Amino acid sequence: MTTARNVVLVHGGFVDGSGWQRVYQLLRQDGFNVSIVQNPTLSLEDDAAVTRRVLQRQDGPTVLVGHSYGGAVISEAGTHPAVAALVYVAAFAPDKGESVNTLIADPPPGAPVPPILPPQDGFLYLDREKFPASFAGDLPLPEAEFMADSQVPWGMDALAGAVSEPAWRQKHSWYLVATDDRMIPPPAQHAMAERAGATVAETHASHSVYLSQPQAVADLIRQAAAATR
Repeated sequence: MTTARNVVLVHGGFVDGSGWQRVYQLLRQDGFNVSIVQNPTLSLEDDAAVTRRVLQRQDGPTVLVGHSYGGAVISEAGTHPAVAALVYVAAFAPDKGESVNTLIADPPPGAPVPPILPPQDGFLYLDREKFPASFAGDLPLPEAEFMADSQVPWGMDALAGAVSEPAWRQKHSWYLVATDDRMIPPPAQHAMAERAGATVAETHASHSVYLSQPQAVADLIRQAAAATR
């Protein structure tokens, strides 16, 4: 297999694909072909289908990257034959039959609780006032406030969607742990990464690590791509 030169980036809940811009620019400078999935985040099944359509357009081995809920999406869609490696960025990595809901159902004592508001018409939002500290604690406050005010409603069916055959059981994976994450506890990130047999890296960052530490994210993607040689 030749070295993967294609990268597909999958965003998580409450945000859209534009947040990948800094990572995109770093990878493009290195000569990667980068595609960004715009998941509707209505259901896991639909988001996986959207991701597979992007994968179908790739012209060779591809590194598939997911942040947060995007980890569930790449676990479901990553069995696509174009995928040579998986990269989880502070992400959920569900096993067969698991969903985001099952993974967050029993948080460890003392773990930060994401400020998710009660569902409205089948969709979830984060409390605007608590968004910066929980989701983007290492970003400038105006940027975090903009993210809070531009939230993408996260469909409850997406959280409830169970993974059928997790791609990490078939493909090599890498995992970037954000050690200051207040959405997915770092111990949970480590546990999911270990279960997946992933190569693990750490960086001091919030859940918005792809925005605050794009170099660390890009570096791990480069490592995964090089390993496909």
